[in-house]
Amino acid sequence: MSLDGTVITSRDACAVSGGQADGRRPDRAAVARYAAHGAGVVVARGSYDMQTVASLATALDTAAEKHRKVVLDASGVTFADSAFLNLLILTHRTTDLRLAGPTPQVKRLLEITGADTVLTVRSTVEDAAAC
Repeated sequence: MSLDGTVITSRDACAVSGGQADGRRPDRAAVARYAAHGAGVVVARGSYDMQTVASLATALDTAAEKHRKVVLDASGVTFADSAFLNLLILTHRTTDLRLAGPTPQVKRLLEITGADTVLTVRSTVEDAAAC
């Protein structure tokens, strides 16, 4: 798998948006992109909230421009709130978005909001890209 984008951390996103990043959060957001199984894959790591979701939004938009199918590998997401959920729904409305390997916290968020009935969720990137 080859990366076709840069890794963006929440510290970088905060610098651009004027927010604060003190570097002490071990779960700061990071995003990477690659292509696999005919899909654009976006790998999300760390915490996603209103201040850090911009880097993920950019990565998903870029993947959607290049690929009909987009898989979000959410196996490394340590925290997600309504900003993350909103991004998933908006992305789903514009492209064929699939989630792969969501953490228990992300699964719970999807379940309590009913988003798991709208989004395609699979346990692995390979399964998500293949369905």
